[in-house]
Amino acid sequence: MRNLVMVALTVMLLAMSCPGEQLGYHAIQTDSAGKITPWFSPVAGEAYDHVIGVVWNFWKNLGNCSNGLPYFLQHQVWKPEHDPRGLGGDQLAMALSSLDLLYDYTGDPAAREMMVRIADYCLERGFSGPQHAWPNLPYPYNTDLHSGRYDGDMRAGKGFLQPDKAGSLGIELLTLYEMTGNQRYLVAATDIANTLAAKVAPGDADHSPWPFRVNAQTGETATKAFALYTANWSGTLRLFSELSRLKRGNTAAYEKAYQLTSTWLKRFPLNSNKWGPFFEDVAEWSNTEINADTLAWYILENPQWDRDWKARSHGILDWSLATFGTNAWANYGVTAIHEQTAYRVPGNSHTSRHASVQLLYCEKTGDMSLKETAIRQLNWATYMVDMDGKNRYPNDDIWLTDGYGDYLRHYLRAMAAMPELAPSTQNHLLRSSSVIREIEYSSETIAYRTFDPISRERFRISFRPSSVTLVGKRLRPVTALHDLETQDGFYYEKAGAAKGLLEVKHSSTGPVVVHASSPDARGSR
Repeated sequence: MRNLVMVALTVMLLAMSCPGEQLGYHAIQTDSAGKITPWFSPVAGEAYDHVIGVVWNFWKNLGNCSNGLPYFLQHQVWKPEHDPRGLGGDQLAMALSSLDLLYDYTGDPAAREMMVRIADYCLERGFSGPQHAWPNLPYPYNTDLHSGRYDGDMRAGKGFLQPDKAGSLGIELLTLYEMTGNQRYLVAATDIANTLAAKVAPGDADHSPWPFRVNAQTGETATKAFALYTANWSGTLRLFSELSRLKRGNTAAYEKAYQLTSTWLKRFPLNSNKWGPFFEDVAEWSNTEINADTLAWYILENPQWDRDWKARSHGILDWSLATFGTNAWANYGVTAIHEQTAYRVPGNSHTSRHASVQLLYCEKTGDMSLKETAIRQLNWATYMVDMDGKNRYPNDDIWLTDGYGDYLRHYLRAMAAMPELAPSTQNHLLRSSSVIREIEYSSETIAYRTFDPISRERFRISFRPSSVTLVGKRLRPVTALHDLETQDGFYYEKAGAAKGLLEVKHSSTGPVVVHASSPDARGSR
């Protein structure tokens, strides 16, 4: 009988490991039901963590160009022979977004250092002048590739910029201020918000509150009709609301602009599903997945934004799936997501983004009907990552947006929503309600500081904590996760799929330290 069992297990394992259809850099791997699993490991946490690690390693070692400046700060596509195109439109904001989450997850000081380098480079070499019609906003493109300066737009040319990308960069600069305390980033974020607040308009069915492309020096909008409209204002909403929360800058103007923008989004894109363009290299009208699903993410993160937040976010996710979903891999149980209507190609960043927002919906609503499909989408998107961390867009180039800045954050957000997707044998901060100023992992402790005194953090850890201290004083353990809604303390999940989940709530400043149990207890949880 034992031999028969061993034979059956061997046959099953051979069937599961038998190489299948090629996808990206790898042959598709499946489970016993024929559904797609990640290429590196059938265990999601192991696979996702590995992909994050190799992508980050490749990214930080891209090297410099002939002018001595970092390749990443000058090109949108990586090629060994160096690609002739300049920067991607939202490349720097995306990078800062992912690096912030990556620093929390790994504690790698190189992530924090890269954030500072990106921000400093952009502030020194890429903003419109204070005397211009649209002052103190970032240019998204280097029209002279190796000039070392950002000075325009890839399609519209010198002097043009994209106000939606300014809002996205602004909130990332504000995050970096909260992380480092450097006033320079606060001033830049405030300057961006001041210009956007001064230029906001009510908008209509054909005009967003700000145009998609505008000449910063003259105020002239680009000539094509699609230059007047985009729905990519989630970053701008975050910028206005965070400055208002901090009571920095012209908060009355920010609150007015926030309300105008919110009203427009609810009246037009959320009703018409006219989401509009996002990408810098497309010369025609296009509806984009990123604009829609990013707003769904914002709504789920801020349910107070709309009393019908569940229906609003679910409606966006349904529309994205119906509009951009492809059944090319349906036999593997996965629906990959196309980038946009003008370029119907499934993307690693777009599929993983849609998946992460679906998982956040599951967490916030308790409705788990989207969970398995979302996990398979994350599994699918791992196949674009080569063994060395190259991350290729399917049948296209190695984009430094889609494969790096706009990729890592979706896996990190997915783990935050569903901690069982994080590796169970490692220690990682998955989410914090406050910006993390510093974090350090060791075999004995996890030590960190937050920007806000009142904050709540979510970890998955490989040990059973003996205590959690704030400025040396012990926080009380609580028996249920919901207890942290009303009191400080920490909750630890001892069993089940999310075994190793740790949540900490505190209401004062100072170092927080998670202490491991005795050496004999570590690893056993």
